Amino acid sequence: MTDKPLANRIALVTGASRGIGAATARALAAAGAHMILTGRTTGGLEEVEDAIHADGGTATIAPIDFTEPDSIARLAVALGGRWDRLDILLLNAATLGTLGAVSTIDPKELARVMTLNVSAQASLLAAFDPMLRRAPAGRVIGLTSAVAQSPRAYWGEYGASKAAFEVLLRCYGAEVANISKIRTAIVDPGATRTAMRARAYPGEDPASVKPPEEVAARIVRLLIDDFDAGHFERVEAVSA
Repeated sequence: MTDKPLANRIALVTGASRGIGAATARALAAAGAHMILTGRTTGGLEEVEDAIHADGGTATIAPIDFTEPDSIARLAVALGGRWDRLDILLLNAATLGTLGAVSTIDPKELARVMTLNVSAQASLLAAFDPMLRRAPAGRVIGLTSAVAQSPRAYWGEYGASKAAFEVLLRCYGAEVANISKIRTAIVDPGATRTAMRARAYPGEDPASVKPPEEVAARIVRLLIDDFDAGHFERVEAVSA
């Protein structure tokens, strides 16, 4: 492996202001990629950008609320005017919603969860498909959850959104596999020390689960080694 195996790659990470998104953005930048950091929290994005620059990497922030109409289309136009391609798209941004029985789901909240976790992901794929096709080897990685394939009581709202997202990304991957160099993968990060995890498991000791940096390291390794179309994997803890 060279010192900067992802040098000259352009990578966009959604939900890059904290957690797995922030850790992966820093790891990708350390591997040489120029990072485009997106998320709703400008302050958080600036902190990640500063950390990347301090480490000798390069980054551009693009604060955005993916639930706002036309926000993704505007983002794609802005980025397309600066770069002719997108090498890596990491679909990380998601919202947990409220954990509870299916019979108590609030339709308005369900709509909000589906908007970010599914509809916005479809819009991102559509908006950045042309830039991904212009890359020598466009790569898309989507972050999922075990509840997408193994339904769990009280996780219906989030689990349904992630199951829909998985199908969406798998279908896109199948559609482009034979007509482009784009390849897609789905990664289940497993139990990871994030703000979302803390909300879902408020009594859990954060030190009992792996830090987001372990997931980030696996994603970077996956991109360096490359993967076949439709790749899926779960990240297990590697530290004691």
